[in-house]
Order: sequence, then C-alpha cells, then structure tokens
Amino acid sequence: MNAPSILGTVLHRLAILCYVVFALFPLFWLLKVSVTPNDLLYSEGIRLWPSRTSFEHFSFVLTHSAFPVFFRNSMIVSGATAAIVTMLASLSGYALSRFNFRGKYWLVALMLLTQMFPLVMLVAPIFKMLSPIGLTNSLTGLVIVYTAFNIPFATFLMQSFFDGIPKELEEAAKIDGATQFMAFRQIILPLTLPGIAATLGFVFTAAWSELLFALMLISSNDSATFPVGLLSFVSKFSVDFGQMMAAGVLALIPACLFFLFIQRYLIQGLTAGAVKG
Repeated sequence: MNAPSILGTVLHRLAILCYVVFALFPLFWLLKVSVTPNDLLYSEGIRLWPSRTSFEHFSFVLTHSAFPVFFRNSMIVSGATAAIVTMLASLSGYALSRFNFRGKYWLVALMLLTQMFPLVMLVAPIFKMLSPIGLTNSLTGLVIVYTAFNIPFATFLMQSFFDGIPKELEEAAKIDGATQFMAFRQIILPLTLPGIAATLGFVFTAAWSELLFALMLISSNDSATFPVGLLSFVSKFSVDFGQMMAAGVLALIPACLFFLFIQRYLIQGLTAGAVKG
C-alpha cells in the first residue's frame, strides 16, 4: 500500500472511532452519574469517573420508588404493541406486495398521509375519541394508539421484504397443492424472519421510548409507563439526577436484551444476497 492509501485508511478509521465515541459518550455519562454518590455529584465538578462509586441510586429506584410499576407497564405496552403491529404488518405487507386490487393506490396514499401530521396535533382528537369509551388512563388505550401509528411504516417495511422474495416460490408451492395461505405460512414467512425481527425491533423501541401520548393519556402512576415515570424524579425545585440516571440505565436493559435476542435475524437480513450461490 502506498502512503496516500495508508493515510486514507487511517483517517477513515479515525472518523469511525470519533463517531462511535460521540454516539456512546451519552450512555457512558448516564452510567457515570448513576453510580456517583449524591455528596460527590456536584462537589467534584466534571470528571470522567467519580473518585468513589455507589449503587445507592439503583437501590432507591428499585425499592423506594414506583419504577418497577413503570417498568412493568412499559414492558406490557411495548411487547403487546410490537407483537400486534408485526402480525398485522406481515399480513398487510404481503397483500400489498402480492395482490393488485381496486383502491390499492388510494390505500397506500392514505397510509402515507397518516405519517405527515405532527403527533402533537393529534393528541386532543385522540383523547376525545378514547375518553367516552374509558380508554384514557389505560394501558389498552396506549396499545391501540401505538398500534395505529406504527402499522403504516411497519407495513411498508414488511412489504419491502416480501418484494425481495421471488413469486416463483409460491407458484411452485401451489403446483404441489398448497393454498395461498399455506404458501405464505410455510414458505414465505420463514424467509422473512429478518424483516419480522427488524419490524419487531423498530416497533418495540418506538413504543418503549414514546412520551407524548403516554403523558397526555395517562393520569395515574399505576398506569404510567417508563418515560412518564422518569418525570417523577423531577420535583418543583430540584432534579434528582442520580436516581433518574439509574432508572435510565435499568430501562436500557430490556432494549439491549431484546436486540441481542433478534441480532442473528438482523444479521441475516443485512447479509441476505451478499453471496450468490
């Protein structure tokens, strides 16, 4: 390798390293503040790591706050939303990919139109719709709202995966006596596991971190989700950053474990078609 080539490689890897540090530094600071005792939080100034660490914030969050309730509610809402949206998006994405029917263009246009409105503009109408049927201050109401807003994008995401699968596979299955649904369930669906994993991950994280509707539709701690629960660490005259950061670290665990579980399917999706046999 000549000198310009070596210099280009070094600069490229240095740029990647700088980006990784920039992206991970907030998470590092989150962990750092969560293990810093209250008496050192302000007295030591800005340091990369405290002179003494403590897990007192984690202990308080887990045993003396409503965080476990918030955590449970977020798991229920995010898990239910991800499962429902992925199932519906798989069916609707397959329909858009494989069938031509009257009104298909207008249906797609309508789904795209729903993504154009700012969410804050829709809070009042949604609250007005859910209130008479008792779905405000309810986890069920949140699941319905999150499902409605995530289905369009998830459908287009799944459609793109179905478009990449040759139709000849289904035609061959039909020749062997399979019905359309059997071909979808036994042949096409297993091939789209990377797409299903990507959709699950997207919807789960979107529901897990959503604040606006959870804040506007939920009025009690018993039904509050994790993003709303973080506000309980903010009082009128102060913010308990140590406890808030500890709760944030704990809230990262489910998302990390979830993506660790679906990682192999995501890798399959990234490498699909990279090697042609």
